[in-house]
This record gives sequence, C-alpha cells and structure tokens, in this order.
Amino acid sequence: MTKNKLSDLNNHLFAELERLGDEDLKGDSLKEEINRAKAISGVATNVVENANLALKAAIAYDDRQGGMKLPKMISVDEHGG
Repeated sequence: MTKNKLSDLNNHLFAELERLGDEDLKGDSLKEEINRAKAISGVATNVVENANLALKAAIAYDDRQGGMKLPKMISVDEHGG
C-alpha cells in the first residue's frame, strides 16, 4: 500500500508556497527556505515524471490488451497500484 499520493505532493508544494510567501521571512531564514523550496521542487519534478511514465506504460499496456508484460517497477494492478 502506498503511503504517499500525488495529492500529498500537491499539499506539500502549496505548503512550501505559503512559507515562501511569509513576508516576515528575511535574511538567512529566507535563503534557507528558498533552498528548501528548490530541493522540494527537484524531488517533485522527479515524482511527477515517474508518475507520468507509469501512466504512459499503463496506457500502452491497456492498448495492447495485455499483450506485453510491464516491468515490475511500473506494473499496475487492477486496483491502480
């Protein structure tokens, strides 16, 4: 069972946006938050790219009506996992 979902990622991104929008954040604290935001953005990009690849694989698998076996890392069960 997956602990994190894309909706969780969306929540994290908006939380970071709110932290960056804090007008009281200045100096080193602001620099640290900007660095954190860059790191979160980089990880988020990889998560979204991976989900996109899994979706494309699932579509291709469905289009072939099961004619090929998906690699284990991107296999999709009937419950969407």
